Amino acid sequence: MKINKEWRAWIVENTQRGCTVESMVAEMVKCGFAPAYAAYMLELHAKGGAAEGEDAYQYESWPLWEGNTVDVGDRLVGVSLRCDKPQIMVFDNVLSDEECDEVIARSRHKLQRSVGVDEETGENLIGDFRTSEGTHFKFCEDSFITRLENRVAKLMALPIEHGEAFQVLRYGVGAEYVPHFDHFPEDKPGSAKLVEEGGQRSSTMVIYLNDVEAGGSTSFPELGLNVLPRKGSAVYFRYLNSLRQIDLLTLHGGSPVVAGEKWVMTKWMHERAFNWVPEPTSNESID
Repeated sequence: MKINKEWRAWIVENTQRGCTVESMVAEMVKCGFAPAYAAYMLELHAKGGAAEGEDAYQYESWPLWEGNTVDVGDRLVGVSLRCDKPQIMVFDNVLSDEECDEVIARSRHKLQRSVGVDEETGENLIGDFRTSEGTHFKFCEDSFITRLENRVAKLMALPIEHGEAFQVLRYGVGAEYVPHFDHFPEDKPGSAKLVEEGGQRSSTMVIYLNDVEAGGSTSFPELGLNVLPRKGSAVYFRYLNSLRQIDLLTLHGGSPVVAGEKWVMTKWMHERAFNWVPEPTSNESID
């Protein structure tokens, strides 16, 4: 569900009446809005941008490949879906079966309950919004991980040093991640550490490490789009332009796993070189 003229008028009216952000978000959620989307639209209004809404985002030329395959040096990667507004691509054959199995084998013994970041304090936060387990690799920690880092950076058309370290997540039956945005709210104190060096997150790639028996899609609720997990494939989406606007249509989530388990590896890219690496025992992220 998207903001239209009537909802913008409703936001203005209820803000002038003195309604709290929390009560307005709750009402919007009752009417079908995703919580993250509702909160962000109210934030835009507070900054004077609600009148423009999602239409304010200016799409720029793809920084990526136009063909049906991409030569990344050591393999050909297929392009199976391309969406221009928002900018989403689905790639096939990003990792081989053997590489997927290797990533899972290296990660399984390190898993911990996934956490988010409290936007106000920057502290780790465990909540029902994210019910996976996860771990990180160190950035380019060995030749295997470095090979994957270089391949993914080429697909995302950004220098390897712009990326955060790979995060690996496991979702069991019933585990999910509610719809959210991947960028960091820069007006929140807890985000300062994450944007002060490398700038804002600009794009995301989620790589599927196994075939899921049922459920577990990556959903884009504003589009009605669900990307089904297939071993070795990946979904890429770009949400920051050169004007530093955020594309609200990239609201996304991880649908609950119905049967089996889901393993993914995620890469986030930033505007500039990004050298922040999470502590070995931490999974802090707001993916």
